[in-house]
Amino acid sequence: MFSINPQSPTPLVVQIVEGFRVLIQDGSLRAGSKAPSIRQFAHAHEVSVFTVVDAYDRLVAQGYFASRPHSGFFVKHRPLSANEVPGHGPNFSFDSMWYLRRIFENRALRMKPGCGWLPSDWLFQEGVRRSLRTLAADNVDLGGYGEPKGYPPLRQLVRDLLAEQEIAVTSEQVLLTHGSSQAMDLVARRLVRPGDAVLVDDPGYPNLLFSLRFLGARLIGVPRTASGYDLAALERLVIEHQPKVFFTQPRLQSPTGSVAQLAHLHRVMQLADKHDFLVVENDIYADLDPEPRPSLASLDQLRRVIYISSFSKTISPNIRVGYLAASPDLLEDLAQLKMISGLTSSEFSERLAYGALIDGRWRKHIKGLRERLAKAHEAAAARLLAIGFEIFSEPKAGIFLWARHPDLPNAAELAYKAVEQDILLGPGHLFSPELHASAWLRFNVAFCDDPAVFAFLDRQRSV
Repeated sequence: MFSINPQSPTPLVVQIVEGFRVLIQDGSLRAGSKAPSIRQFAHAHEVSVFTVVDAYDRLVAQGYFASRPHSGFFVKHRPLSANEVPGHGPNFSFDSMWYLRRIFENRALRMKPGCGWLPSDWLFQEGVRRSLRTLAADNVDLGGYGEPKGYPPLRQLVRDLLAEQEIAVTSEQVLLTHGSSQAMDLVARRLVRPGDAVLVDDPGYPNLLFSLRFLGARLIGVPRTASGYDLAALERLVIEHQPKVFFTQPRLQSPTGSVAQLAHLHRVMQLADKHDFLVVENDIYADLDPEPRPSLASLDQLRRVIYISSFSKTISPNIRVGYLAASPDLLEDLAQLKMISGLTSSEFSERLAYGALIDGRWRKHIKGLRERLAKAHEAAAARLLAIGFEIFSEPKAGIFLWARHPDLPNAAELAYKAVEQDILLGPGHLFSPELHASAWLRFNVAFCDDPAVFAFLDRQRSV
């Protein structure tokens, strides 16, 4: 087939990818033919299984292989050329879709410091159970579809919650969605066309980055700092690329945990006004923030800002109830797109969320959750610092810490090794708009209570 050279300065993963690419392009491997299994290839070439997994992932993401569940990997009919593949080259790694699949496929791993959700016993389980009992007692009609914009009482409640944040809307400006992911997807499909320049946080939210790549957007990464944005870089990128829209998460951002200062928010809106672009504000962790802060939406009052949030992080990820708020005309367009793509969202889930939110214990739950996260932040940060990690920002709120170690330059390789130890990590390249290799790791502080995680990381420094 082809040989690989462990002594070469070219990484083994890149050698494997290039070897298969050449065989496919010169016709030696025909479309539809089956590739060697991961274990067969690893054994034949005396390399790690995880090296082969990484290489095959890249070949799938680049369009050379197709993965068929329970069957293996097969050569695709039309491999993409190099200039069609985002990030093609030594720094390329599998994209966000593969990340999403692996996150959910590996939920069974015992330790999950790299995941994006809260433990079940941190959520509002009792409130959900009480809401379920109420729905059962009310004998809710499950026939038919719900309202196009979502369950009216919940939209009215969202209006009131936004008013507490000094965002003035009517309930007609609120659209309920199947989680915040659907809200972002609807907005992206309404605003973005192939070739459009789109600003995104760098690092940013993988699900959004995948959606924008799928739509053909040119992703322009705006560097995050511990206090928000690199404002000089932001202005330079705006002038150079004249973006159509900026998707950003100012508060308790994933993956960095950073919070944008008020001055940074003002500058974003000044640039948006001057250069005529829209801003999509992802504020899904607002309920986890103990500090009352202004948002882009509160500064702008939805003239240029589309505001997105969700109840999935604090009530239950399974309920999948999110929402967006926008100017009246744009909201009507988004409601129509929601109907075209999936009819209505689940009124049953929306009623369930509504019942939990009006439960008298809801605010006490949120207060307790914030306090629990603050303690988890302190404990996780102390453990990471004790073994030599650098921490990007310490918000002491929200879910995430973003950290790296000088002796651990390849977070992707570290993540593969971690799986062997029953540990799920969140390597930094997954959050990169350019899918660049990274030493950074995202840590979910709520899942950082097992000493085995830090013992594993500490051991890797000397490997």
